Amino acid sequence: MGAQNHKQDSVLIEEFARLYYAEVDPEELAARAPLDLQGAAAAHLAFGRNFAPGKAKIRAYNPVPGQHGWQSTHTAIEIVNDDMPFLVDSVTMEVNRQGLTLHLVIHPVLRAVRDAKGELLSIFQPSESSEGRLESFMHIEVDRQTDPAKLAELEAGLARVLADVRAAVEDWKPMQARMAEIVGRLSADSYDEERAFLAWLLEDHFTFLGCRGYDLPTVNGEDVLRIVPGSGLGILRERGETVSASFATLPPEARKRARVKELLVLTKANARSTVHRPGQLDYVGIKRFNDKGEVIGETRFLGLYTHTAYSESPMQVPLLRRKLGDVIKRAGLLPAGYSGKALASILESYPRDELLQIGADDLYRHARAILQLGDRQRLRLLVRQDPYARFVSCLIFVPRERYNTELRQRFQRILTEAFNGASSEFDVDLSAATLGRILMRIRTRPGEMTAQPDLKGLEQRLVEAMRRWEDDLHAALVERHGEERAAKLFRAYERAFPAGYREEYTVREAVTDIEMIEALAHL
Repeated sequence: MGAQNHKQDSVLIEEFARLYYAEVDPEELAARAPLDLQGAAAAHLAFGRNFAPGKAKIRAYNPVPGQHGWQSTHTAIEIVNDDMPFLVDSVTMEVNRQGLTLHLVIHPVLRAVRDAKGELLSIFQPSESSEGRLESFMHIEVDRQTDPAKLAELEAGLARVLADVRAAVEDWKPMQARMAEIVGRLSADSYDEERAFLAWLLEDHFTFLGCRGYDLPTVNGEDVLRIVPGSGLGILRERGETVSASFATLPPEARKRARVKELLVLTKANARSTVHRPGQLDYVGIKRFNDKGEVIGETRFLGLYTHTAYSESPMQVPLLRRKLGDVIKRAGLLPAGYSGKALASILESYPRDELLQIGADDLYRHARAILQLGDRQRLRLLVRQDPYARFVSCLIFVPRERYNTELRQRFQRILTEAFNGASSEFDVDLSAATLGRILMRIRTRPGEMTAQPDLKGLEQRLVEAMRRWEDDLHAALVERHGEERAAKLFRAYERAFPAGYREEYTVREAVTDIEMIEALAHL
């Protein structure tokens, strides 16, 4: 009997290895020893021999030939899980979040036939059979970690992320149903565009990751945001908490926003996404009103706008088309009758996240500033504060040939300090011919409202950060010799000073040296 089992085992191991490496780049396989390839597949199979659906099985270890049957210079992570969307990108994100480099990802999705105890009986390519369940076998190799605490942190982080993915995938339909129910309840007369926007989200423009209901009672004269028991779905499933902790940390001015009679709140959540792709989560809040029209609560959806939501023309998107229409109408009333085409192009290419969140007044102000900027080679800073005082959006236009990573980092330091920020993220667009555009979101510390800095002064600090040694040299030459002579000298000497010289000597000393060289040349 034992021999029979052993035969089945070797057949299963061979079959598993064939399916395991079927999609891997042959060059990747050629670089490895055949014994290590066989050993890694056999180790993963042994780990996944017994598996019960409903929770991912994860281990991170440093393979040793005697113990694991194979070896690698990296730390290996093995995961067995029910197949579902977002697995690879979410796991990759968590590995990166922990500061590790990914060296290899193998991710076959296979049909597994198991007995009642979860023991694996046979395995197939999904197209070969309809038996069993679809399971995801993920093999990941990262920078080697020898500290057991770091390996444990890696396993715990991945378990947390995979639990988030599972919650979001399991509750995806109920979350959509809840949104559809809200759309059905809203009156088309008073909330035509808002209703159309929420319906648009349901048409594959939003990846729903979490949802929860809140009541807004007043307790001892203070507004409190209370979780509606049992209303949490996806990543917002309740874990014993009863009130919104983040609401309690908001400054009083920001908490007052909860009572403002606007139906929709579109912003960024405090939390970063653990599912699908990195970045702050998108927040869609729908307020609830009583018969007197007062705000009594909200239903909150967290998720990510999909790629189609970013690529669609804003003139086709509910709410956005109304906002853009308002701005175009106001611009048309200006005496100079702004160039309609230029304005439309500015609005069409405005950063989509900002377009969703910005008010019509701020958008009008920013669009005018960008129009006035035109293609002029100068820096411009436009700032928008989040109404809940959790972040500040800074839009920076900068001459394209001046942009580099070092400059962006300098800008980040200046802006984070100016707004007393805790962290920042950025998005750079260099597609325009003359001006690059950087969108920086500075996260402020919860509960700390700082006074708005002097924006003109702040813009000037960015201009100074952008100045190069050559700019200062030109200015010093103009000061000493006047514009015409300075232009000639600058043309001749602009590239004459190597980096070592520029680090050691001031432009004043360079001007003196230029004068000496010129004097020698004319002897």
